[in-house]
Amino acid sequence: EVKMVESGGGSVQAGGSLRLSCTAPGFTSNRCGMHWYRQATGKQREWVSSLSSDGITSYADSVKGRFTISKDNSKDTVYLQMNSLKPEDTAMYSCKPYGGSWCGAISWGQGTQVTVSS
Repeated sequence: EVKMVESGGGSVQAGGSLRLSCTAPGFTSNRCGMHWYRQATGKQREWVSSLSSDGITSYADSVKGRFTISKDNSKDTVYLQMNSLKPEDTAMYSCKPYGGSWCGAISWGQGTQVTVSS
């Protein structure tokens, strides 16, 4: 079973930045698209951003202009650069591949916690 591994979370003050990473043993980033999601305590999982296998990006309105999704195919890693962080960005962030049966079968990881203080 291939399971994603997220990293890069932490605690920052409002206005700060973090860069999240998402990869997995056996994962091939040029083969799959990638979604980033987040889930705050007591709330439903929320879609944050996507990057298609051919490089098309999309963002939730709440993060547009502040977050940037990208990938490095040489490292098979997808990133989420988060700038101008707000307390409402506090959540567990997780990534999930998509695009075809192989990509879709890759499991969610544990996620990485982002905490933004005011």
